Amino acid sequence: MHTIEFFFDVSSPWTYLAFEGIQEIAARPDVEMVWKPILVGGVFNSVNPSVYENRAKPVPAKARYYQKDLQDWARYAGLEIGQPPVFPVNSVKVMRGAFVALEEGRLVPYARRAFQRYWGELADISQEDEVRGIAEAAGLDADALIEKIGQQAYKDRLRDTTQALIERGGFGSPTLFVDGDDMYFGNDRLVLVAARLAS
Repeated sequence: MHTIEFFFDVSSPWTYLAFEGIQEIAARPDVEMVWKPILVGGVFNSVNPSVYENRAKPVPAKARYYQKDLQDWARYAGLEIGQPPVFPVNSVKVMRGAFVALEEGRLVPYARRAFQRYWGELADISQEDEVRGIAEAAGLDADALIEKIGQQAYKDRLRDTTQALIERGGFGSPTLFVDGDDMYFGNDRLVLVAARLAS
């Protein structure tokens, strides 16, 4: 058996690509997926503040290519990835809710709907009514989820998981660890993850 830990925040388009891309690997009988919701802004603030500098003063040629590259990947994956008017988005509520979805065995449909709602439908997923809709679409009790994400325990879980990624050398989303400490970053590294499992 192999264990893959998938640290993620739905506010990243590259994470959307990786989340969908990893599903085939996740379905393998010799793989145990461990989903790890994080708040990527907390990671940036702690160890990768250059992200904010690049957003404030982008290199024009690189920025143009970034958009092309993202759309190339989206077409390849068969996903709709647009430009949300609210970016970056405060994903703290929806990511706390991911822990509730985990407890209920509904993480994949919950995260998938959050990704679709933000990147495909360009909704502001920081709003409570959006979190409710995402929960309902995933078959969860929206009232119970909203009540839970206000509890300190869920606040702590999101903070602790984010800190755990930082302490293990992570600097963004998505970050994957295979069988302990073998780290991979980015959707384009899934081919390397598959090769690692094959070896």
